[in-house]
Amino acid sequence: MKASLSTTCIIDLNNPKKYMSYVSAAGFGSMMLDLGMLYAKSDFEDYGTKNSKCNVTELCKQYDQLIEQSLKHSIQIDSMRMPQLKWDTKREDLNGLLLQIGEKCIKACSRLGCHYIIVQPLFSGIMKADRYQENYRYCLKLGEVAKENNVYILLENQCDNINGHLIRGMCSDVSAASGLIDEINRKLNSEVAGFCLNTEVCSLCGQDMGEMAAELGNKLKAVLVKERDGIHETGRLPETSGSNKKWLKMIRGLRKIEYDGMLIMDAGKTLLEFSHLLRSQMYPVIKSVTDFFCWQIEMERHLKKYSNRVLFGAGKMCQNYMEYYGKNYPPLFVCDNNPQLWGTKVCGLHIKSPEALQKLPKDCGVIICNVFYKEIAEQLKVMGIKNIGSFNDEYLPEFADLDKL
Repeated sequence: MKASLSTTCIIDLNNPKKYMSYVSAAGFGSMMLDLGMLYAKSDFEDYGTKNSKCNVTELCKQYDQLIEQSLKHSIQIDSMRMPQLKWDTKREDLNGLLLQIGEKCIKACSRLGCHYIIVQPLFSGIMKADRYQENYRYCLKLGEVAKENNVYILLENQCDNINGHLIRGMCSDVSAASGLIDEINRKLNSEVAGFCLNTEVCSLCGQDMGEMAAELGNKLKAVLVKERDGIHETGRLPETSGSNKKWLKMIRGLRKIEYDGMLIMDAGKTLLEFSHLLRSQMYPVIKSVTDFFCWQIEMERHLKKYSNRVLFGAGKMCQNYMEYYGKNYPPLFVCDNNPQLWGTKVCGLHIKSPEALQKLPKDCGVIICNVFYKEIAEQLKVMGIKNIGSFNDEYLPEFADLDKL
């Protein structure tokens, strides 16, 4: 899986150097270029009117500065997100403009060497019954340009705004979105189209993002991870709303399909809420949350990659491992640093001293089941153990009881 950060976390577009240095220092090696920063939803509303404040020269300058600083800090622009319309827009004359912008963005992607462009499906001024066909024609035109430029277009799920009430919009129905993607790929005789799951949209219109992910399967190429703020689209750091159940569902869904695409973190709103004097310290936090999500999503894949495995730690986490994973990925035994436990059993497994790890077969992994991951990992490395993994029971599999978590 590839972890990425949205450029919405570059707070000052006129001074990207400082913020790119924060991004780089935190350990991010890639970013999604969100062009909504340069051409906002309000700019579309005023397009072609006397109220338009869009300065093309300034936009080009900011774009060039972002790209220049990403190169200087060795940060790869691995995806691009097209500018988007407001969900409650009254403009019905912008679909042709969106096509022109999309074609230019695809060519810009090709020049940058990034292969994914995230596209908002058309909806403005189109009757619901006609949206599928209109988007088929729209995406087919974009797909032809994308195919020529070796770029992948990713449709993004949307909300509909009905008098201030958000409901499921275009591409929120998985079967319709999947059908659209399949039709485009068949017509172009190439895998050109896929899906980007916007977690904030799922939350705003009451969808289970884990179920969506599982239904999308290998069509899912990117997950744009951001937290909502009440009923508004904002883009906050996940785990800041006080409930982690939706993230548990997301992780379960992504585990189920063995997801190996992009995980794009958007936390621009959270950064804005902190003083500029504290923001540099927030980027490592965002990186830690990103790494945590990647770890949780990939955990089961790491468990199954070993032919044999041993658990390190004989406590409650070990017991949870055995309850939920012991049948599919059985360990040879358990070891623990506590001498009083040596020679006893847990969940029917012998508990041995760490010295027993010296006799493990080469294809055996040692799975840490203890919150002191770093310390135990260092202990294992000193012992010469190379196949080191870790288990965590905060996000247990689908058949676990949500209400007990």
